[in-house]
Amino acid sequence: MTGASAPRALLLDVLDTLVRDPFHDALPGFFGLDLPGFLAAKAPDVWPAFERGDLDEPAYLARMFRDGRAVDGEALRAALRGAYALLPGVAALLDDLRAAGAPLYALSNYPPWWTLIEEALGLSRWLDWRFVSCRTGRRKPEPAAYLGAAAALGLPPAACLLVDDRQGNVDAALAVGMPALRFREAAGLRRDLVAAGVLAPAPGGAGVSGPGPAPGAAPRPGS
Repeated sequence: MTGASAPRALLLDVLDTLVRDPFHDALPGFFGLDLPGFLAAKAPDVWPAFERGDLDEPAYLARMFRDGRAVDGEALRAALRGAYALLPGVAALLDDLRAAGAPLYALSNYPPWWTLIEEALGLSRWLDWRFVSCRTGRRKPEPAAYLGAAAALGLPPAACLLVDDRQGNVDAALAVGMPALRFREAAGLRRDLVAAGVLAPAPGGAGVSGPGPAPGAAPRPGS
């Protein structure tokens, strides 16, 4: 960390912030559907329970679709594992954050499939997975998701910094006194982290000027 006022912990969303989310294409495609077709076919309100840890994988797969169709869990996991990829510029940014001594934690809404991300990409090289929703039972934007993570780290919310691609999650963090940054793309986040005192400016001021970030990916519907 570069400044006395810099946050003492970074809480990072994972899907569509660090990692490409297969929900948009690979997951529907596994079932021979496009995203609108998948959204119409899937059962409502089951995914949040899976993310919260209220359902294990077999229970989720049994209730995944309105028509009760069977799902090959092993084949689905393989397809998802092959679809995860770091977003452009994220690996270099995470390297720089670790080199700067920034403690990094996942604060992400996701089911036990987070282990597939770890198997595919090895995010634990950079961050601690302890605050995934299926492990804590708390989903953003619930206040307890933010306050529970800060309390577990022995920090006030104001000493943490959330990074998330969803404005609603950013707003919820701010409402409980936790600073937060909206992720749109890695170069824009780098500029924001320099401004927040987390990263030092690059020589010549690179990373603190230039055009703003491009619009981010669409959020996961229904999650």
